[in-house]
Amino acid sequence: MDTEAQPTERDRSSHPSDAEGISATEGPEGRSRFALVARVAEWVPGGRITLTLLVCLVFALLLNTFVAQPFRIPSGSMERGLRIGDRVLVNKLAYRFDAQPRRGDVVVFDGAGNFGDADYVKRVVGVGGDHVLCCDKEGRLQVNGRSIDESTFLYPGDSASTVPFDVVVPDGTLFVLGDHRSASSDSRDHLGSPGGGMIPVDDVIGRADWIVWPLAHATRLDRTGAYARVPAADGGHG
Repeated sequence: MDTEAQPTERDRSSHPSDAEGISATEGPEGRSRFALVARVAEWVPGGRITLTLLVCLVFALLLNTFVAQPFRIPSGSMERGLRIGDRVLVNKLAYRFDAQPRRGDVVVFDGAGNFGDADYVKRVVGVGGDHVLCCDKEGRLQVNGRSIDESTFLYPGDSASTVPFDVVVPDGTLFVLGDHRSASSDSRDHLGSPGGGMIPVDDVIGRADWIVWPLAHATRLDRTGAYARVPAADGGHG
């Protein structure tokens, strides 16, 4: 017995979209692209597997260069939030298209010419135009006359700073501090150096948005709200 269903005239006419539902690779253009890939695969040693690996490598390099890049935390200067050995994913698009670093952001920057020949991760506490000082009568950091409650991210037992300072941040630069103040080399340590401990915004690689490793510590790094009520300074960014 012939068990294959034979479509009737009604069956064929009731599904007019069947003739249009073809994959793009089944048309002339799709076949041309497939043939091109096949020819390239024949030319590359190792065939399609090597070609696939090369495409993935190029994609990863582009992603790493222009979009996001992982960094390993080498010291305890940003504890308690970032621990030694943590891998953070840095968003390189965060400050593109006229966006600027904001107070409270955790940023990675190139320290060459300012801090040292390495990349550093710190928290932005002052942007262009800000008046930053430490400490107020209660021992707190103060930005544009507003005292900052850093208790949610400052390392337990640390004070806002054992080094007094009173600075105005030049336009186009940042004043940065580590969350573990007693173990951090930051803007305070370079106040007398060329640049006054300020980091040019152009040297910022990106914003640390995620801890991606170890998995038990993986989390999103949201901007702290501690600076939300700081008034904008003339020429500064709120």
